[in-house]
Amino acid sequence: MKNTENPVVSIHYTLTNKAGEQLDSSIGAEPLSYLHGAGNIIPGLEKALSESSVGDKLTVTIEAEDAYGERIEEQMQTVSREMFAGIDTIEEGMQFQADSSSGPAIVTITKVEGDNITIDGNHPLAGEQLTFEVEVMDIRPATETEIEHGHIHGAGCNHE
Repeated sequence: MKNTENPVVSIHYTLTNKAGEQLDSSIGAEPLSYLHGAGNIIPGLEKALSESSVGDKLTVTIEAEDAYGERIEEQMQTVSREMFAGIDTIEEGMQFQADSSSGPAIVTITKVEGDNITIDGNHPLAGEQLTFEVEVMDIRPATETEIEHGHIHGAGCNHE
């Protein structure tokens, strides 16, 4: 990867938390492909992969601040059930897209007490130490358009 600026990197990974519980994995599916250097993956993992080559296997433990950040208590708030007009059932664990000062954000319902709904705007993995078992499957030069757009193109990319 050292000789290629903004390469497209494809990896297989297994993600676990500090307790060793598996949270996600690409094994048995398509590898995850991303544009290296564009902030498409968490900073700690991108940094760890910076000197990688095809075939490399590595285990990377990433602290919260280099993953999804620390938990921010101000991201939690209690709102009225009226904020969920048209939704009959509101339950803990449900996620919704909401408008925030920095654009669209995902909020998670953490508590339902009558008409008071507690929502959490933190990423579900905020505050977590994460470990990735990674294998680099492929590295290719990015196209000019991918670099210009800041992400890879292919299946699921819906713009010209």
